[in-house]
Amino acid sequence: MRVLVAEDEPQLLRVLTVAMQKSGYDVDPVDNGLKAVEHSKENSYDVILLDIMMPVMDGITALKKIRARGDKTYILMLTAKAEVDDRVTGLDSGADDYITKPFSLKELLARLRSKEWREDDYTPNELRVGDVSLNVAEQELVSQNSIILSGTETQLMDYFLLNEGKELSTEELLNHVWKNDQDADSSVVWIYVSYLRRKLESIQSTVHIDGEKGGSYKLVK
Repeated sequence: MRVLVAEDEPQLLRVLTVAMQKSGYDVDPVDNGLKAVEHSKENSYDVILLDIMMPVMDGITALKKIRARGDKTYILMLTAKAEVDDRVTGLDSGADDYITKPFSLKELLARLRSKEWREDDYTPNELRVGDVSLNVAEQELVSQNSIILSGTETQLMDYFLLNEGKELSTEELLNHVWKNDQDADSSVVWIYVSYLRRKLESIQSTVHIDGEKGGSYKLVK
């Protein structure tokens, strides 16, 4: 699981980074909200941790900017403020949850594990980018007409739609779609990307997938 952590207290940022890395997570640490916005625009994350009080750009503003471009990444707010109004502001601005400082590292890691185990609960059933939409439950891809996808195609298309416009490496796609298949490799990813390309063409969508075998791929509208 890949995590973006935005926290301006250097010591706490180091502690959080090391703790999550020891738990097996791939962590990108930044020290202000603007960097968080920039990183989230260029990279795909499973979780974003945002401190509310940060320099350059505060966490709430960063949260609003991330959500404004349609990013649906699970976002957990870190705040030293205990007032209900601050929690409500964060949730109303698009946060999925919050944790109040001082907090236990064990609790934070437990929340990340819970999110990982219940990943499907945080993925919208209906996703849309440009002129194409995906009904995850029905495995139906729709544009000028519609087509039914296989389970693997649905998972892959879901991940592309959630990360529209971002470069997704072959390794990232393997980790998210084929994480339980030890035999899957870059050739498998390429085959399924090719399937999706043909199906996008068949429903006459202007949305397409850029990229070459073994490299990175990007969904473009």
